[in-house]
Parts: sequence; structure tokens; C-alpha cells
Amino acid sequence: MNVRLSEKEKIKILNSDDLFEIMLRILKRENKIDRDREHFWVIGLTNNNRLLFVELVSKGTINSSLVEPMEVFSFALQKRAVKIMLVHNHPSGELNPSDEDKDITDRLIQVGKIVRTEVLDHLIISEKSYLSFLDTGLLDELEQSTKYLPPYKKLQIIKKQEREKGQKKGKVEGIKEGEKLKAREMAKELIAQGLVVDISTLSKLTSLSETEIKKLKKEIKNK
Repeated sequence: MNVRLSEKEKIKILNSDDLFEIMLRILKRENKIDRDREHFWVIGLTNNNRLLFVELVSKGTINSSLVEPMEVFSFALQKRAVKIMLVHNHPSGELNPSDEDKDITDRLIQVGKIVRTEVLDHLIISEKSYLSFLDTGLLDELEQSTKYLPPYKKLQIIKKQEREKGQKKGKVEGIKEGEKLKAREMAKELIAQGLVVDISTLSKLTSLSETEIKKLKKEIKNK
């Protein structure tokens, strides 16, 4: 259901405070009985964050509301919003997000990536205050979730991680090999100069095994 907005209300949303002020006014338009039920709204924004529309997606019970991603994004796509914000109220006044709140946000973030409509924030509001998923860092945390990623996206991430792991392993092995070559050159120089005769001492100085030291001594002797 479309929520009527005055021209003064179609402002640029610069932060969560801006959105809360508008949504609180919208919530208070409802009669007392309806304010005691959860509402879930989707807010569409233009490219420069100007408020384009507010749609009431769902009106539920005192502690829950049903939200389908298809309904949320159908409004955004029809009205050509390039970004959206999500808002729902907790009639109890408790602002901590439930597991269900986090789950639907996670799902909508991932669907938004597919249809190229970014989810900028999710506000939980009461008649006195609000909680912002963006401001608390919860939105960034859910951005990293792979729970609702399409299989092809998960595969891309796995392949990228494997490449990075392989590159890191190769880098570590290369460093180790370089250190070993350096140790061999040091040992050869010490042997050639006759500065260290004792194999055990030479092994401790270079971190090469005594077997490797003996091979080096034989190589130098045979030259």
C-alpha cells in the first residue's frame, strides 16, 4: 500500500535520523489499534538519495509481519528506485533485532545485489527511538553472509579463496626457498674460507641439516 507523501517529505535521506523522523510521522498517522501491530515498509530512493516513495509491504501481528522479497523489490523496480531502505516497527518498544529480523535483512540484501538495487539500511523503530542496522555495523556483517547467495556466487567465492590460498602458499614457499638458498651460500662461503670446520657448529649457524652440510663440503672438495 502506497503511503502518501507531501512534497516537503520527499527530502534527501542523508542519515538514519532523517528517515526516522519521516517514518515516525507515518506510524503516528495510524490509529492506536493499528500502531500496536508490526508494519514493514520499503522506502525507495533516487540516485542522489531523494525519497521517492514509501510502501507498506506488510501489516502483521503484535510481534511479527510476513515479508516476501518479491513484493519488496517489485515496488522498487516498478517505480525505478535505485536504492532502498527498510523499516519496521516493534510495538513493544524493544529495539533489539530478532533472529528473524536479521534473516530477512540478509535475504533482502542478497536479492538486492541480484537485481542491482542496493539495501542501504534497515531501521527498527518505536514511537520513541530507533535502531539502525547500518549505524550498529550489523548491515556490514550481513553483507558478508553467504546464506542466501546463489550457488554460482558461492562457487565464485570458493574459487577466489582457493586462488588466494594458493598464492599465499606459493609466496610462503618462495620465501622459505630463498632463505634456504641464502643459508647454503653462507655455508659454502664459510667452508671455502675455512672459517668453520665443525659440522655441528656450521649447522647451527645456517639452520641447514648436518647431512646438507656434508653434501656441500663434498661438492666444494670435488670442484
